[in-house]
Amino acid sequence: MRIDKLLANMGYGSRKEVKKLLKDGAVKVDGMPVKDAKFHVNVAEEEVTVYGDVVEYKEFVYLMMNKPPGVISATEDDVHETVIDLLEEEDVIFEPFPVGRLDKDTEGFLLLTNDGQLAHQLLSPKKHVPKKYYAKVEGRVTEADAEAFKKGVILDDGYETKPGELTILHEGDISEIELVITEGKFHQVKRMFEAVGKKVIYLKRTEMGPLKLDEELELGQYRELTDEELELLKG
Repeated sequence: MRIDKLLANMGYGSRKEVKKLLKDGAVKVDGMPVKDAKFHVNVAEEEVTVYGDVVEYKEFVYLMMNKPPGVISATEDDVHETVIDLLEEEDVIFEPFPVGRLDKDTEGFLLLTNDGQLAHQLLSPKKHVPKKYYAKVEGRVTEADAEAFKKGVILDDGYETKPGELTILHEGDISEIELVITEGKFHQVKRMFEAVGKKVIYLKRTEMGPLKLDEELELGQYRELTDEELELLKG
């Protein structure tokens, strides 16, 4: 990889700023000063330093976010705040994107990465990656609803959903439930409940595949996946 691209990717400035670092002799590869921006470095075998600090190179970034309501799952938007706007600049430089989406008013687990191959695997309908939601629902959710979800319900556009696993946590005028589904149609959870005459008034995604939302993350906070979590995700 070219040394200027490496340093720009790792947040050491624009190409122009990186060239100044090189010109000033601040950059060394295995202890030898490098001033040529086109110099190729083997990131797996050679040590790059800037003013003596070792550059820790990584190609991909994997972030778990507790998405807050009111923020959209997109990389950019002219009107609304996006999940990318919540990231620190040191993570933005990797150009991550949300894997799938959560509705604007839905909160909870959202994975952001620049690993397109992993994102494709997680979103592929053939993979049947489960997603678990917690919801508060206006209306009494019953076992009859659970049976209907287990078979698949017909949405307002005529689409029949794949089976969903509905667990009733509290049954009342405002019911509390958990729902596991393996697809991600637009507003799917809300539309599934509308199909049985109920209305979702609060929705939070708590799990995606083998990963659970870190309960220590406040709304809007995020962190990198641990090695163990990444291994589970890729496994």
